[in-house]
Amino acid sequence: MQFKHPEILYALFLLLIPIIVHLFQLRKFQKVYFTNVAFLKEATWQTRKSSQIKKWLVLLTRLFLLAALVFAFAQPFTSKTTSFKKEKETVIYLDNSFSMQTKGNQGELFKRAIQDVIANVSENENITLITNDKVFKKTSIKAIKNELLTLNYTSSVLSKQAAYLKCKSFLSNKTNTLNNVILISDFQEDNTNLNILSDSTTNINFVKLNPLNKNNIAIDSVFISKVNPDLLELKVVLKNSGVSVENLPVSLFNNDKLIAKTSLEIEQKSETIFTLPNHDVINGKITINDASLQFDNTLYFNINEASKINVLSINDADDSYLKRIYSITEFNYVSTQLNTLNYNLIDSQHLIILNELKSIPLALNAALKQFTRQGGNLVIVPSIKNNNESYNTFLTNYDLSFNEIVNSEKRITSINYAHPLYNNGVFEKQVKNFQYPKVNSFYTLASKNLSAVLQFEDEKLFLGQRQNVYLFTASINQVNSSFKISPLIVPTLYNIAKQSFKIPELYYIIGKENAFDVDTKMQQDAVLSLVKEDISMIPKQQYFNNKVVINTLEDPSVAGTYQIKNKNEIIKNVSYNYSRNESQLAYKDLSALEQVTVSNSITEVFDTIKSDTKVNALWKWFVIFALALLIIEMLILKFFK
Repeated sequence: MQFKHPEILYALFLLLIPIIVHLFQLRKFQKVYFTNVAFLKEATWQTRKSSQIKKWLVLLTRLFLLAALVFAFAQPFTSKTTSFKKEKETVIYLDNSFSMQTKGNQGELFKRAIQDVIANVSENENITLITNDKVFKKTSIKAIKNELLTLNYTSSVLSKQAAYLKCKSFLSNKTNTLNNVILISDFQEDNTNLNILSDSTTNINFVKLNPLNKNNIAIDSVFISKVNPDLLELKVVLKNSGVSVENLPVSLFNNDKLIAKTSLEIEQKSETIFTLPNHDVINGKITINDASLQFDNTLYFNINEASKINVLSINDADDSYLKRIYSITEFNYVSTQLNTLNYNLIDSQHLIILNELKSIPLALNAALKQFTRQGGNLVIVPSIKNNNESYNTFLTNYDLSFNEIVNSEKRITSINYAHPLYNNGVFEKQVKNFQYPKVNSFYTLASKNLSAVLQFEDEKLFLGQRQNVYLFTASINQVNSSFKISPLIVPTLYNIAKQSFKIPELYYIIGKENAFDVDTKMQQDAVLSLVKEDISMIPKQQYFNNKVVINTLEDPSVAGTYQIKNKNEIIKNVSYNYSRNESQLAYKDLSALEQVTVSNSITEVFDTIKSDTKVNALWKWFVIFALALLIIEMLILKFFK
């Protein structure tokens, strides 16, 4: 038993007063004479005996009466908690990721969870409720009920460890507070470990909601597998996390018009191919019918009118190898000698290559400096007969400079496989033994401001990158180098050009860092917007002379095909899809967790919390006891002789 006001118990010392009054009575007896002494003795003895019993009974009832009143005012109670808590803080995490679309005994797990939370939390109880994309801080169910009922699924997902830590961050550090953290989720496997630290002040409850079945088929990915002048093949990859299915319909739409349909059998993984006309603009959508998760039954993609990358090569050497790499189907390749260069061409380029110039005139120096500041990419291939003073005057724009040429044979043996030029499938695996290209002479660098792309065997740079500038340290003509006939030259120069202007891909994944370029001219203060039906947003963007670089992450948050618009002009389309990480219905095993109460029922958890924090007030019983003692005292005084 505990007391809300234990200081009142000091009043129990007042019980000494009736004890003193009863034990030290100050009243004197008066003598009365009787003729029959025998009768007198009997009467006196009987009176004194009954009087003593009555006094003790009255004393005890009064002591118990006063004690009961003191206990009543101290407000005693019983509770399962070890001490009386003045405040209670509850933080609830409600998982609204797409995997919660699966159905339980009473419908979709997420929708049912909302109903159970509303039903089991007191309307005016102060709580904090968080989802993957929203926070309702220090509020009540009554205040947020309507918002909860309209909550929807999100592609933004917190790992369960992150959700737990986020819940903990909303708890105050006050002492004498009872904290409850409740995580409500299906606890889908997310490849992160749950590390729950022991905390005596916080009760941690996990509510694991279980779906009725774990079958799900998803459209995993789409890509162009083959292209010829007239047709292209679009390969669709589907994955199944349940029992095998026969005759699954797969439909292909263009602008909501059905243009192709097929069916397939799928066990764990299956593929199908659609053949489409090349060079057609397609705002595509692929759909399947699967009763489990709905978000992965549709995949959007689009094929825009082909955009070509502008490449300008300024030559003092043969550029035939560049013409072969930068084909007319993908690039607008322009080749010119330095002495015939039209400087007006520079601003419209995406990539400029200085092909073994012996010197860099001041006019070209200034033009290229402005070009790179505006986001253009530059490749510098030096000549064997460099004018180092001219080169270094130019290279100081990028905090770079050449030393004197070194006439020594070196092999190019080190490839930075993690570099963006090579990490997109150029190599199936890291190659250790191949015919290394070599150079007969090279320039060392006076600075180390370049990230390595290709290196010599002594780890000196052959090709390095600084922001949008790529610098070779050796001439690559066939007299000085075998790099031109190496398998490395094509992916290296091809990907440099591809990265100079990032043409929108078939589709992007919401929640990942995505970047693409839009070839357009814009007025000052104009912005591009992404528009889909009633959704319109302005993405993060950076404007250069000949392009706009658009970056997206969490927005757009709704899957679909969006128009890229400059005011009312539709420039092109771009598609976004939800990540398929939630499609695999595999779940965490919570049985080994310590310091955590695991349940399958939201109602059960809240009932347990209410039971643990319930205070059974006892003061009413002590008041009743005091009244009973008062009645007993009155009866003793009236009827006991």
